[in-house]
Parts: sequence; structure tokens; C-alpha cells
Amino acid sequence: MNTRILLGSVVMAAGSLFSASLLAADVPPPDGLVHDGQLTYGTAATFAPFEYMKDQKLTGFDIELGQMIADRMGLEVNPFNVDFKGLIPALQGKRVDIINSAMYINEDRAKQVDFVPYLTVGNEVIVRQGNPAGIDGRDSICGHSVAVTLGGIQESYAVEDNKRCLADGKPEVDVMTFPTAQMSAMAVAKGRAEAFYNSTPGAAQLLSEVPDTYEIVGDTFKADTQIGIAVRKGDEAMASAIEQALKSIVASGDYDALIERYNLPPSVALLSQGS
Repeated sequence: MNTRILLGSVVMAAGSLFSASLLAADVPPPDGLVHDGQLTYGTAATFAPFEYMKDQKLTGFDIELGQMIADRMGLEVNPFNVDFKGLIPALQGKRVDIINSAMYINEDRAKQVDFVPYLTVGNEVIVRQGNPAGIDGRDSICGHSVAVTLGGIQESYAVEDNKRCLADGKPEVDVMTFPTAQMSAMAVAKGRAEAFYNSTPGAAQLLSEVPDTYEIVGDTFKADTQIGIAVRKGDEAMASAIEQALKSIVASGDYDALIERYNLPPSVALLSQGS
């Protein structure tokens, strides 16, 4: 027998086995996918840092997470970018397998879809880089000026803090309101305010855009909102597959690494807290 042919056959066979192992799924994908061999997910790419367009490409935390989930199932990803209001109808109409779009879990949405939670978010205290006022977090805000968005939930938190400080006989909080979160951030950068309150996602995006200007201090507060991947109501097979894929992602360290890469605070790590 020609040894070159024999060796070539062995190499080809080994190569085939290697390729098959690369495609092997850690988590068996459920039946009934919208497109065979693909995980088709709906996303509304207007919510940085979770999903947004950059250089005409989808990018963000959820986009990378979606790729990881598909990889665990041995599937290709097939994102479907649509207006946020069209996400649940697309899922119910079986145009997508899941919704992967930083969807906040609330009672109304939970009546329409089932959720697999993967993050918890709240609010952050943001100060100028170097923390010149020495603010340790929300508990040490008495006697300091805080910029907030007029009419936003963070304004009510700042007003609550002022009442608490005065009730405790401490200096008042100077609550400074601005039309937008961007203007609140600028007030801190210019030294007009010593801190400002912003949502966890908003704070993460700000630090991504201007990492040398701001920093987060203290613990996340009012961290009682969960973000989840949505599946069709009663689709236990898909929910179980997503859960198993997320467990694998957490165990590999990719979950915590992704959180760090997008400048999200450790407090958002719903799946790895206490692990």
C-alpha cells in the first residue's frame, strides 16, 4: 500500500474529527428553530452598551453574549434588528427564537413572554476622575452637590437623600437638575456639581466613551431591576437551553470578563454573585 496515501487518509480523518469536535454543542439546541442551524434573535440596536450600531455593525454586550450562547449550542447567530416595540410581536409570531435586547423584566412583559434573567441593574454615583470631593457613595452624599436629570427617577432619589440628611441633622444635598443626563455629566466634568446619579447602563456607557473623565464610587443602589432573555410563553425547551448555555458561560469566566469589558460594575453579575 502507498504509505503517502495511507498517511493522507489518516490526516484527513483526524482533521474531520477535529472539525466535528469544534462544532459539537455543549448544550443541545431545542427543536423548532426558526432557521435550522441558527439561533435567530430579535434585538433593538439603540441601547448602548448592550446593543448598538458601530461602523455599520451590531455591537455591544448582548451581541457578544448572543454569540456565546449560540456557540454553546453549536449554532450560528442570526440577529434580527427591529424597533423595540416590535420585539415581542416578532417572538410571538415565530420570526425569532428569542429576544436578546437588554429587556427589563416587568409584570406586563412577563404576561406576554417568559424570561431567563442574566443581569441586575440599578443606579450609580458618578464623580469626576480622582474623586476630588471624596464621596464614597450614596451614603456619604450629605453636604455635596448632585446633578440629576429633571423629572427622572434619579431626581427623586436625590430628593430622598436630602430629606434623610436633614432628618439626621447633617448638611443638605444640593440637588441640581438638568434637562438631560449628558448635561448632568458635563456639570460634574466642569466642576459645577460634585456627583451625579445615573442608571447602571448609562454609567457604563459614559465610562466607555470618556474613561479618563469619570469614575463610579460606592455600591449600586436601588438595584432591583433584572434584565432577561425572552422566550415564547411556555417554551420550556428554549428556556432550559438558554439557562444551560448561560451556566457554561459563567463557569468559563466569559460572563464576568464580558461585564468587565463593558465597564459594568460587579453588582450587575446576577449569575455569578456569591459564586
